[in-house]
Amino acid sequence: MPLSMNREVFVTCAVTGAGDTVSKSPHVPVTPKQIAEAAIEAAKAGAAIVHCHVRDPDTGAPARRRDLYKEVTDRIRSADIDVVLNLTAGMGGDLVFGNVESPFPVNEKGTDMAGATERVAHVAECLPEICTLDCGTMNFSLGDYVMTNTPSMLREMARQMTALGVRPEIEAFDTGHLWFAKQLVEEGLIEDPVLIQLCMGIPWGAPDDLNTFMAMVNNVPSNWTFSAFSIGRNAMAYPAAAILAGGNVRVGLEDNLYVGKGQLATNPQLVEKAVAVVENMGAKIIGPEEVRKKLKLTKR
Repeated sequence: MPLSMNREVFVTCAVTGAGDTVSKSPHVPVTPKQIAEAAIEAAKAGAAIVHCHVRDPDTGAPARRRDLYKEVTDRIRSADIDVVLNLTAGMGGDLVFGNVESPFPVNEKGTDMAGATERVAHVAECLPEICTLDCGTMNFSLGDYVMTNTPSMLREMARQMTALGVRPEIEAFDTGHLWFAKQLVEEGLIEDPVLIQLCMGIPWGAPDDLNTFMAMVNNVPSNWTFSAFSIGRNAMAYPAAAILAGGNVRVGLEDNLYVGKGQLATNPQLVEKAVAVVENMGAKIIGPEEVRKKLKLTKR
């Protein structure tokens, strides 16, 4: 594939995620106030989009509570800086089997399964401009955990998101997820312009080596808009890889806790570093208004 560098780049900051990171860094935001403040700081550092999960304010565990999403949304929208709001809809598909000899009953502590309408309920209430759609099922990390998104579930979630006027951001963790994303578009369940996030390096999805990354990129239709990220040690190398391949950038404490070896990061530090990479490569950072025009988003 010939080099097709993106010259007008937007940065997404994934500010907290749902992983077990709270105990590993004091900078991971937990309460709605902390999550909103992290998003606002990321926007001031140059992020056009903020991608938000919520957590239980008392324990830091991942949560799906609508009141928490509503507080985060209201706080971000009342801030003195503009930013595109992207809420996760990935929660509610967590399946943890019992063990290798007795998979049933499932592990109730880790399992969190919900129907399509419940998984999208906070999106219907908060009406962000973008929400994510994890476009497939995969073994995720270690043990007996499976991230579960069946074809029927994804079709219904996509239908509801589109009916709400919220742009789905397809999250693809492997090539099969791209294949199904194309099917959703073909069936009219996701409308143009199509937005996709290539999620690299997550066990056990697509590894983040450049051969696999370019295989993912080469399977993205040329009229779609894509971003890409990797986790851990390669996270800060991926802004360069993403824009060289024609895409956009995602960073944030959901994906990576460090700004350098042994140096715990904050969200604005990661955004600032990504912005510097983009600009030093001769590309331009675009802001939320330009992103809205590009993706035909409805600001609320």
